[in-house]
Amino acid sequence: SEAYNEDGIVHRAIRMIKKAHPESIVCTDVALDPYSDQGHDGVVEDGKILNDLTITQLCKQAVSQARAGADIVAPSDMMDGRVGAIRDALDSEGFTDVSILAYTAKYASAYYGPFRDALDSHPGFGDKKTYQQDPANGREALIEAALDASEGADMLMVKPGMPYLDVIRRLKDNSELPIAAYHVSGEYSMIKAACERGWLDEKTVVLETLTCFKRAGADIILTYYAKQAAQWIKEEGLY
Repeated sequence: SEAYNEDGIVHRAIRMIKKAHPESIVCTDVALDPYSDQGHDGVVEDGKILNDLTITQLCKQAVSQARAGADIVAPSDMMDGRVGAIRDALDSEGFTDVSILAYTAKYASAYYGPFRDALDSHPGFGDKKTYQQDPANGREALIEAALDASEGADMLMVKPGMPYLDVIRRLKDNSELPIAAYHVSGEYSMIKAACERGWLDEKTVVLETLTCFKRAGADIILTYYAKQAAQWIKEEGLY
């Protein structure tokens, strides 16, 4: 599979980054949807997602990324039991120091649209509601958090971010692990579109948005605004 091709684009990019910036921390996505013509995060057979077979592929992908130099692997697939399997696979190959950032509360959200358009990875059939979480169910995140922590996750992520600030707070209040928030493509695009039309001040609204993540309990924020926000924060003398 291209997902664990040692000479694939992801693995070559990891090695290039590590060579140019050895001190950098590289975090990689672990999932099959970018490599599938079905657009799903797992192996598909007769219209069904095969959980256990998918996990086998994810383990190979995670180990290959670690071998290329990844410091953190982030399984975004939402298969049951994948965190523990990946932890075991990494440890058995000697990558005991490679961390796992688990996509703990990844919702079946419409906010992923711009990313899926760019990647051409919309589901080829159906949707992802059988393995991603129900936006109406906030309590399920606590169950998933407990499972991921017990399986060896080092960090827990909530995705999307702004519509799920309450979930970020629930995880922060119920887990000792660092909590990450993912400010996804739809959220980013809404701000960009509004600012292009003159409806919002981009710098002010972005910094307010990121502050809201922090206020809700996020220790880590993943955002398409990362580079720009870092420059703004530096200009403001905040670090």
